[in-house]
Amino acid sequence: MFVITEINSTVVIQPKDFNKKVDEVCKYELNRKLANKILHNVGLCLYIHEIVFIGDALVKPTDGYVCTQVVFRVVVFRPELGSILTGTVRKCERNGIYVSLGFFDDIFIPENKLQFPSRYDEVENVWVWQYSVGNDETHDLFIDEGEKIKLRVVDEYFFEHEPVGSSEEIQQEQEPSYIIIGSINECGLGLDAWWNQAANNENDEEY
Repeated sequence: MFVITEINSTVVIQPKDFNKKVDEVCKYELNRKLANKILHNVGLCLYIHEIVFIGDALVKPTDGYVCTQVVFRVVVFRPELGSILTGTVRKCERNGIYVSLGFFDDIFIPENKLQFPSRYDEVENVWVWQYSVGNDETHDLFIDEGEKIKLRVVDEYFFEHEPVGSSEEIQQEQEPSYIIIGSINECGLGLDAWWNQAANNENDEEY
């Protein structure tokens, strides 16, 4: 789920920081620049793990700032395809379910990746798994907002966005830069409450 990736970037050091250790300044500036940001085809950057190399300093004659190329390792959130994640149901819509991990909200389970058969309840705005109990009968299992849910990562998408021209445009809802696609259409996946209840029922039957 978390990986360490080596990348490089240009760091600008202001004159007020010249009396500080260069590696500490670089690490601070890189964290400020990249922490909680999506890097295209890399993932969600969490924090700088270590500085690997600091290049020669080039002074900008216009303002006295120093530019340098820095190679560093960063801790990134990018789960492998096939891995299992446990999150919280953020919202249900007609096209599927949105899940949050707390630090990352852009996980989507499309309707064709839900337990089968499932239906969308237009009144309650929730998805319902029509669980078979035999004899052509089903029991409705609701997927409510705020419930813990376990899913398998089946795909991911990165998107690049054009620069926006105003703060008003920035505030407008924009397609996420990184989306994880999940599936719960297999035994053991879905709401924790489903399988906890099933295990309790089996234990009761043993007695």
